[in-house]
Amino acid sequence: MLYRFLQEVPVPYDREAIAAAVSALLRATGHDPSGEPDLRQTAERVAKLWTEEFLAGYAMDPEKILGEPVLGERDPDVVLVSGLRFHSMCPHHLVPFRGVAHVAYTPSGKLAGFGRLADLVECFTKRLTLQERATHEIAEALWHGLGARGAGCVMEAEQWCLALPGERHDRSRVVTAAFVGDMHNRPDLKARLMGAAAALKTDAAEPGER
Repeated sequence: MLYRFLQEVPVPYDREAIAAAVSALLRATGHDPSGEPDLRQTAERVAKLWTEEFLAGYAMDPEKILGEPVLGERDPDVVLVSGLRFHSMCPHHLVPFRGVAHVAYTPSGKLAGFGRLADLVECFTKRLTLQERATHEIAEALWHGLGARGAGCVMEAEQWCLALPGERHDRSRVVTAAFVGDMHNRPDLKARLMGAAAALKTDAAEPGER
C-alpha cells in the first residue's frame, strides 16, 4: 500500500552512492566485496533495501495521503485504529527498530480511509527517525491534514539499540504517546487509545507472560 505514494516528493538519497558507501564499509572491516562470493551483491542489495524500505517515507507526501478524505458521512465521536505494524531506522546507531502504532482522531467533517492511516504511519516511520519524533509527526499530520478536532498516536517498539548491548534489555519495549488538539485535554480519549495499546499487547503475549 505504501508504493501508491512513492515519488510524490523529491527524495534526498542517492542509491549508487549508498552502494559505494556499503562497499567502503565492508572494506574497512577487512572484507573484500569483490573477492568474497557472499559479498559480491551485498552493496546493491543493501542500497535497494534502504531506498525501498528504510528511506521510502521521504518519497511520500502526508498531505497527498490524506488528500482524498471520505465526505458526507456522519462524524463518529472518535476513530481509532490499533495494531499498525511498522519498522524504522534509528539515526543514532543505524540499527532498525520495529513495533506497532495505534492512532486515533476526533473528526470534524472529514474521515480518512483506514488504509490511509496505515500509509501515514509508514510515511513517518520509513525514515531515519526517532520513535518520539515519529509519534508526534503522525499525530500532528492527522490533526492538520484532516482538520480534525484532535488526534493522538501511541507507539510501542523494540529498540535494538537498547536490546543489542546485552541480554538485560532484550525484552524491553519503549512506549511513546502524543496527543494534540482536543485529545490533549480529553483523558477519556487518551485512556481509550492507551487501553487499545495495552489490550493488543496482552493478546500478543506468550501464555507464560500473561
